[in-house]
Amino acid sequence: MLLGACKSEKTEVSEAPHETDKYIAEVREEYAPDGRVALFDVESRKYENGYVLRGESNLPEAVANLKEKLEVENITYTDSIQLLPSEELEGKTEGVIKISVANLRSRPSHSAELVTQATLGMPVKVLKKDGSWYYIQTPDGYLAWVDYGGVTPISEEDLDTWRAAEKVIFLEPFGFSYVEASANGEVVSDLVAGNILEVLGETNGFYEVKYPNDKKAFVEKSAAQPYRQWVASLQPTGASLIKTSKSLKGLPYLWGGTSPKGVDCSGYTKTIFFLNGMIIPRDASQQIHTGVEVDSTRNFENLIAGDLLFFGRKATDTTSERVIHVGMWIGDNKFIHSMGDVHISTMDTTAADFDEYNYNRYLRTKRVLDQDDNKIIQLAQSDLFINPETTSEK
Repeated sequence: MLLGACKSEKTEVSEAPHETDKYIAEVREEYAPDGRVALFDVESRKYENGYVLRGESNLPEAVANLKEKLEVENITYTDSIQLLPSEELEGKTEGVIKISVANLRSRPSHSAELVTQATLGMPVKVLKKDGSWYYIQTPDGYLAWVDYGGVTPISEEDLDTWRAAEKVIFLEPFGFSYVEASANGEVVSDLVAGNILEVLGETNGFYEVKYPNDKKAFVEKSAAQPYRQWVASLQPTGASLIKTSKSLKGLPYLWGGTSPKGVDCSGYTKTIFFLNGMIIPRDASQQIHTGVEVDSTRNFENLIAGDLLFFGRKATDTTSERVIHVGMWIGDNKFIHSMGDVHISTMDTTAADFDEYNYNRYLRTKRVLDQDDNKIIQLAQSDLFINPETTSEK
């Protein structure tokens, strides 16, 4: 029976390096040098009648550039690259996180590595689906998988409607929403600092709120603030960053954590800045490329509160620099960071609790506060959560 099977019209030939490989590499280096925030998973297969480009990307301009390069070189190819968002989503290419903290993973599996988190009310791009899992991109560009329980996929039109609605932001490190306007009532869900919900009204010292999946609840007014009011009041300073950082002191270290439920080192600094109206890149190796350098020689007198200190392995003649840790300067020769838990360490070499380990692996310090940097989203100038053209009647 096998002898009678149809043979493909295209017969694949040797898997030796192809002439297309260098062009794929060039495009990847130009458009997607950091695979954490840009997808260009493309390869070519050689057949008797030319090449077939396979894979997927969320960068149509990168795919177009690759095809242009091949055409200039008169290389025959068939384009089988899938551009994301996938057509299988049927237009629901936007999404809003619908639980207090959603765990985002490297693969569509609960056993996969936790790479980051996203908090309630965070808009995301939805790129494709695999079973009950969605491949999404967060506002800082991070690509990861979240299960159906963490996100509500919606259309662009629905996202516009969601943005037009008034919101509140939860500001206590931890808390709850309730079925009725009473803290003694049944709990609807837990909440953490930075959670954002639509607000429907106010009653008896509570906001009536709506979740992205249309679930309704009540949140104590003392624990939240109207989002517009909060954004308008933002004036991030070293003092405000220190206050936020200390409110999260003692949090356990959690690889991939970016919320009050647990933080890794860069997730902690990211959370501090988010609660002060700034979205900075996810990882320490990305955060180090923001802002301006203020020290690289352990001259800590140049530092001000809010500066980010980076640690790791210095570059040598044979190895590249490796950034593996970050903390935030709080003054008085001290910095606060997540390492084991969130705690304060000192760079004072004469102090009994001198942090010699991190002192010895110190790389440099960057200042991100009050810097004009397109890698940082300033919520006061952003329509990420709310349409700035919508006027409030409250």
